Amino acid sequence: MLLQGKRLLITGVLTDDSIAFHTARIAQEQGAEIVLTGFGRSMRLTERSAQRLPNPPDVLELDINDPEHVEAVVDDLRKRWGAVDGALHAIAYAPGDALGGNFLDTPVESAQTAFVTSAYSYKTLAVALMPLMIEAGGGALVAMDFDNRQAWPAYDWMGVAKSALQSVTRYLARDLGKHNIRVNLVSAGPLGTVAAKAIPGFERFDEVWAERAPLRWDTSDPTPVAMMNCVLLSDWAPMTTGEIVHVDGGFHAIAAGPAD
Repeated sequence: MLLQGKRLLITGVLTDDSIAFHTARIAQEQGAEIVLTGFGRSMRLTERSAQRLPNPPDVLELDINDPEHVEAVVDDLRKRWGAVDGALHAIAYAPGDALGGNFLDTPVESAQTAFVTSAYSYKTLAVALMPLMIEAGGGALVAMDFDNRQAWPAYDWMGVAKSALQSVTRYLARDLGKHNIRVNLVSAGPLGTVAAKAIPGFERFDEVWAERAPLRWDTSDPTPVAMMNCVLLSDWAPMTTGEIVHVDGGFHAIAAGPAD
């Protein structure tokens, strides 16, 4: 199996329609042992979702911006496994006034929150897990991205944060490669997850993908994205790092939809 014997930390599981949930599901089906993280009021959602996985895993509380939470998670993983083979970073947040067409009026505090939680946090997770991944002889980190080479309606400062996340990935790949740790992004097409539905005007993304993506894109199916996450977490991508892998039905490659 693709992930037989791998020990993986999966963040960002809320409901069972999330990319992180399906990554966890496929990882277990492919032989991995996993631990999930949740946070605050959403912990109950994560715990309920965990019960729907093939082998219900433990859920640890993790506010990625709280050093005590990060340290506690690392301590648990060290006692539990002694080493970690990989992790999925599916963490992002922007305050309401940083989305929805408020770009010019967004206060600096809200922009900072979007950056720290959605981009800088990849570095936080990587540095925290680095000793455990070195103990494993190396490993893989994967984070969820949304391609922001163009400005999108309503995405605003989350789009800026995603651009920063791409840069963070390249620098992490540079600095962690000597430890045999790979660092990549998966840029997903729009999916009807809880997080996506919180973005004002999300339905417009659906319309644009239907017009332009050469492969039929299904906003209700996170499985193709989750499958790619698992490939990158496995030993089948040993020389891939600093990369942005698009799983978007080919949308990113097409300037305009077909004429017919």
